[in-house]
Amino acid sequence: MPTLIFGALILVAAVWAMGVISRIDPKIGARVLKAGGGLLALGMAVFLGLRGEIWIAVPLGGFGLGLLGWLPFGPAGFSARTTKTGGKTSQVRSAYFEMELDHDTGEMRGRIVAGRHQGVELARLDVKTLVEMLTEIDEESRALLMAYLDRRDPAWGEHAQGDAATGRAAASSGKMSEQEAYQILGVQPGASAEDIGRAHRSLMKKFHPDQGGSTYLAARINEAKEILTRKHR
Repeated sequence: MPTLIFGALILVAAVWAMGVISRIDPKIGARVLKAGGGLLALGMAVFLGLRGEIWIAVPLGGFGLGLLGWLPFGPAGFSARTTKTGGKTSQVRSAYFEMELDHDTGEMRGRIVAGRHQGVELARLDVKTLVEMLTEIDEESRALLMAYLDRRDPAWGEHAQGDAATGRAAASSGKMSEQEAYQILGVQPGASAEDIGRAHRSLMKKFHPDQGGSTYLAARINEAKEILTRKHR
């Protein structure tokens, strides 16, 4: 009994210390919490095993190995299976642009595929030049470029003149293909309904108008989800 009380006190102290770390930097704190908890559990398991308390040592050791990710089950293993893989992106295209959407950061990166700046990355052009393009391109491309400008420089509208700031709610120029829907959501052909829903939620958290996105992008993302979820009805 004294051993269990001592171990519990150590565990409480360790959790408290790791909680302090997690408040400073949640990502680092979470990793430290798992690793520290796993090592502590293994240490306690070895200690209890040497004392002959195998009935406690074995499950405690298994828990520690799970935290460290050395077993296919346990908190660390479960987290690895359920946590979304970072670096996921989507593609949205129009007549003038190919745009990449980053699910994690909400960043937009684009390339011009037609017109006098064909082949140039949007990041290489200044805001004034991009704003000037708004009067030269089709409605859908204009809406997509505006979404990019909103991300890059929320004050870009100060440079706009005349009709340059129209087209925010532009509709798609044609029916979205299934392939395009997969690209917009950033999922592979044949993705499950769960994967489609997860990708849709991830994108809407970053590109919904209430989150600094645009009506145009939100409409495209919703349309892509609608097209792909029909296959699972």
